[in-house]
Amino acid sequence: MKHFLRMLFQVCLYFYCKFLWRCLKFVMRKLTGRCELQRICYSTKPGASRTMKIETSLRDSKSKLLQTSVSVHPDAIEKTIEDIMELKKINPDINPQLGISLQACLLQIVGYRNLIADVEKLRREPYDSDNPQHEEMLLKLWKFLKPNTPLESRISKQWCEIGFQGDDPKTDFRGMGLLGLYNLQYFAERDAAAAQQVLSDSLHPKCSKFSKVEWEKKRMDKAIGYSFAIVGINITDLAYNLLVSGALKTHFYNIAPEAPTLSHFQQTFCYLMHEFHKFWIEEDPMDIMEFNRVREKFRKRIIKQLRNPDMALCPHFAASEGLINM
Repeated sequence: MKHFLRMLFQVCLYFYCKFLWRCLKFVMRKLTGRCELQRICYSTKPGASRTMKIETSLRDSKSKLLQTSVSVHPDAIEKTIEDIMELKKINPDINPQLGISLQACLLQIVGYRNLIADVEKLRREPYDSDNPQHEEMLLKLWKFLKPNTPLESRISKQWCEIGFQGDDPKTDFRGMGLLGLYNLQYFAERDAAAAQQVLSDSLHPKCSKFSKVEWEKKRMDKAIGYSFAIVGINITDLAYNLLVSGALKTHFYNIAPEAPTLSHFQQTFCYLMHEFHKFWIEEDPMDIMEFNRVREKFRKRIIKQLRNPDMALCPHFAASEGLINM
């Protein structure tokens, strides 16, 4: 009974607030002579703050046109803006900037949805050793990470040197599909020096024969100890979940002036690899068994950062040249 009353109260509160909000919007329109979309565009700076407010306004609108505008095809955005302006009785000649602002926001909103679809498609595609393109990508990953060490054969224990679990890396891609390989190769190719340094550091595990106190006394240099490739696939999983949950909207809406792309996602992965590597060192775990604890703590820190509407994770990151910090 108590649970039912609580639910009834929440439902009543929801409808009351929704009615109150619509009344407030009506009053504001009468007082300012501007619709909600105009007020947001004219009073909120470009970036995540504006785009997320526009997205909420469109999604919560009573108008079917506004509701569906967040999921139109990119080629239909310009026509959609014209229809919205007509619906809201806004003269584009008197308000030229409004159409430009709305178009930029819709490009980001629609682009984010399309990016999720692109990323999901790669995640669902399994690694196929009979596919020449897949094999070529895998061999390139080795070449970028170990440029001075030839790979003796396709099936080889050498793969463990870059952090795979066995002789054939294809089994490690099951969780994230091709997405894991795409991200690892992008990091190794586009930010080669950093990727090779992270790999080198990761190959220095703490010696289990020492206690923590003894370890601190010895001050072993670069004692990291984790499997580079496996961690890369795990961080891919983290980036994927941040994307799908919508947490990365803050970041992408602040760095991508138009539609965020797969390259933006991969650049974000590079940043997360960098930051996790530093975080792992700061946490100073005794061994790889603490990985889940450290990863969860790292995830919470990133999510906390992304709650800031002005947050851009990597506007000046080396692998992200050309991104605009709006």
